[in-house]
Amino acid sequence: MTKPETRTYDRSAEDLGNIVALEHVNLGIADQGLATVFYMSGLGLTRDPYMMTSIDNMWVNVGRSQFHLPTMAKAQHLRGRVGLVIPDREALLQRLGRVKGMLGDTRFAFVEHEDHVETTCPWGNRILCHDPSSRFDGMGLGMAYVEFDAPRGTASGIAAFYRDVFATGARVERDAAHISVGIGQELIFREGDAAAEAYDGHHIQVYVANFSGPHARLVERGLLTEESNQHQYRFQQIADPTSGKALFEIEHEIRSLRHPLHARPLVNRNPLQTNRAYVPGRDGWVPEPTLPEMDDPRVEMRRKRFEEATRRAAN
Repeated sequence: MTKPETRTYDRSAEDLGNIVALEHVNLGIADQGLATVFYMSGLGLTRDPYMMTSIDNMWVNVGRSQFHLPTMAKAQHLRGRVGLVIPDREALLQRLGRVKGMLGDTRFAFVEHEDHVETTCPWGNRILCHDPSSRFDGMGLGMAYVEFDAPRGTASGIAAFYRDVFATGARVERDAAHISVGIGQELIFREGDAAAEAYDGHHIQVYVANFSGPHARLVERGLLTEESNQHQYRFQQIADPTSGKALFEIEHEIRSLRHPLHARPLVNRNPLQTNRAYVPGRDGWVPEPTLPEMDDPRVEMRRKRFEEATRRAAN
């Protein structure tokens, strides 16, 4: 008998730290109409149809994550960048070009780079749009990272904080702390010499598997800022686990996997659909196969036919 082929695998590549998902970034904005033009018409994302449907707040779906955009007198500014994965760069650039006139009196801008499209929202927040790739663990549409501009000399302490308090993967590469916060998702704290902006209260939200352990360690260090409810708490300061020195300030909304909103299905539309080039059954965004063993030439053929029909109608 022939012995079956023996395969070896890197089992550690499948490990996931205690932080299992980066669910949303919350940024106050000054105008819901301008946000609609940028996030929906420009980026091609989807307003959540079930939650926050009035004119004082907006939840914007991007894959399994969201932006939360409440109306505020003064818009908030994230000290860094949000990295998204958005398919079809050509279609993205066309959408951004079409909204340029509507956002002409704002800080809106976009520029294409070799490996991403850099966009700036009407209030100056930078959102980098990447093509789907193996870099993001097969993510086809989603929020891949939030990158913060951190003070010089803080990366090692920040990585140690997340390892000690949250028992999640953290490493330092080229003066930047990379924190695992889900499949294909990271928080990045990149050291720099620029003067730090004042923190204005924006926040991020993550889900954790072991909910009580980080809570106890935050209480022990005097860092907990809010006991929200049974399923949620908050903290704001990232501190060196050895010295206790404050390293960076960003509010974290921490939720357990028992939170009622955990794993809520998010609606994501197909932004290629138009009334002039409508394809039945393609209203919702459907991820294309990304793994080699899932390649199917028929899927690629259907995608190309759909995109060609859309562009012919647009012209």
